[in-house]
Amino acid sequence: MTTDLFDFSDGEPWQEPVGEGVVVLRRFARNTAPDLMQAIGEVASKAPFRHMVTPGGHSMSAAMTCAGELGWVTDRSGYRYQSTDPESGLLWPEIPESFKELARNAAEAAGYRGFVPDACLINRYQRGARMGLHQDKDEQDFSWPIVSVSLGLPITFQFGGPRRSDKPLKIPLEHGDVVVWGGPARLFYHGVLTLKAGHHPLTGSCRYNLTFRRAG
Repeated sequence: MTTDLFDFSDGEPWQEPVGEGVVVLRRFARNTAPDLMQAIGEVASKAPFRHMVTPGGHSMSAAMTCAGELGWVTDRSGYRYQSTDPESGLLWPEIPESFKELARNAAEAAGYRGFVPDACLINRYQRGARMGLHQDKDEQDFSWPIVSVSLGLPITFQFGGPRRSDKPLKIPLEHGDVVVWGGPARLFYHGVLTLKAGHHPLTGSCRYNLTFRRAG
């Protein structure tokens, strides 16, 4: 698969409402994507990508690192946020200014003013990686939205309902698309289907996802 079938580079960004509290901001991050990728590299140089292990002992297929006051961690003892990288014992790197600006602007464009993330999860997907349906429920305050940025290869985003059994919508996400959800949809189940092989001129054989949250 090449990006040609998914390339909508001609034209301006636009908003695609999905449901109450949920919107896809198409192409919202395309212009800043090179700067975002450089910042990802800087974060990863301090806190390298790793495949975390779930409480059940399964290694996650997507590699992950974090930036911010809090980082999301999973291991045999459970899911949680903590201020330090469990591999180094050091504080997570600060959220780059380019990340903060993007998260703030995307949240505001979706109708959520005043969003200041204290946690950024960075996932790196390679061929065969996926993320099963799950809720973001380890945060302390659910009044703030989730801002999720796609960079690189296309993938299918699944957005369900308040129950795991609810049939999810399947939403194609392209390079630079940003999904924002909150309000009544804040705890809805979501995930992504398996990443297919391909090549993107900026990210190579990978897709990167930045997920911004107010966790503390």
